Amino acid sequence: MAIAIEEIKKLRNETGAGIMDCRSALEQADGDYEQALDFLRSKGLSKAAERADRVASEGIVELYSHGEGRVGVMVEVNCETDFVSRSETFRKFAHELALQIAAGAPRYVSEEDIPEDVLEQEREKARNYAIEGGKPENIIDRIIDGRLEKFKDDTCLLRQTYIRDDDLKVENLLMQNIGSIGENIKIRRFERWELGETTAEIE
Repeated sequence: MAIAIEEIKKLRNETGAGIMDCRSALEQADGDYEQALDFLRSKGLSKAAERADRVASEGIVELYSHGEGRVGVMVEVNCETDFVSRSETFRKFAHELALQIAAGAPRYVSEEDIPEDVLEQEREKARNYAIEGGKPENIIDRIIDGRLEKFKDDTCLLRQTYIRDDDLKVENLLMQNIGSIGENIKIRRFERWELGETTAEIE
């Protein structure tokens, strides 16, 4: 069947996949855009998994200032080669991460970075919330688990919803870029500052 070039371009922009891959995905899906999108995303995830153990020591430190200097972000994103670190696609991804951090105000890159004492504090808050709300004892553990998951979604960069696409998590965006760029990519660390923050708030 004939595939419209506009659909191919749209799919390429959304996934970062090559033109021929986009055309092939649409052909396999009989022109169904969402099915082709799911196929390319899953393909990108599998490619990303294959590259996860590669050393990523090149990259960029992206700086971003938002709201006429009211919010500042610095994020280090690593890749495998200097060639990729200078590419437009990689630099655009690093910039998107800086925008996400400015807007979403995460505290950690991933849930593995959350200190155990912070998790324990959140568990205690959730338990007190459930007890004060008069919740039955047999559902308190589920309430705690739910509130902890929400805390992780809010505070972990990789678990946040991508600001440009409500159907995409930042982790999915990372995997897409690993798949399309062809190298392992690591979000190493970031800092976010907001005008008027105190030292305690930053810590």
